[in-house]
Amino acid sequence: MVFLILGILLWVGPHLFKRAAPGISARMDPKQRKLGVTVASFVAIVLMVIGYRGWDAGVLYVTPGWTLHAMMGLMIVAIYLQAVAGMKTRVARVIRHPQLTGVVLWSLAHLMVNGDWASLVLFGSLLVWAVASMMLENAQQTWTKPAPAPMGKEIGALVGTLIVVFVAIYIHKWLGHPIF
Repeated sequence: MVFLILGILLWVGPHLFKRAAPGISARMDPKQRKLGVTVASFVAIVLMVIGYRGWDAGVLYVTPGWTLHAMMGLMIVAIYLQAVAGMKTRVARVIRHPQLTGVVLWSLAHLMVNGDWASLVLFGSLLVWAVASMMLENAQQTWTKPAPAPMGKEIGALVGTLIVVFVAIYIHKWLGHPIF
């Protein structure tokens, strides 16, 4: 449990820093700030995986079998939104925060099928972080829609989504969390 909570804090802190302390963040070298967030993110993910796997937490709720199918649908959309954010596709002109919206869907999808305490702490915390990040950014900046993307980026986002979905399924099976 301790590693899980440390990992969550190490993820949330650096990711909220730019919005929560914009003055301090603006005075920092952008390359060093990004490097710090990258290193912290890597360590946070390792801690979260170790903490999640090591916490033999009790079950709070049990979900019906159909939620697995709904979860997979949400996960495909969540992963697609990650690709949209990176490639600035047409969907990025409609959804202001595609990456954070993807995290919200990813968290909800996992909460849909995992009713244990470790899942509630991990996915619930990241859900709250994503919503808080969107609220902070909305309060601090007006949104300028990105320019329309060429059709090649749309296709690239779809192909990238399919690749990541299959890799995620493989990694989950490797970690002992088979999806199917």
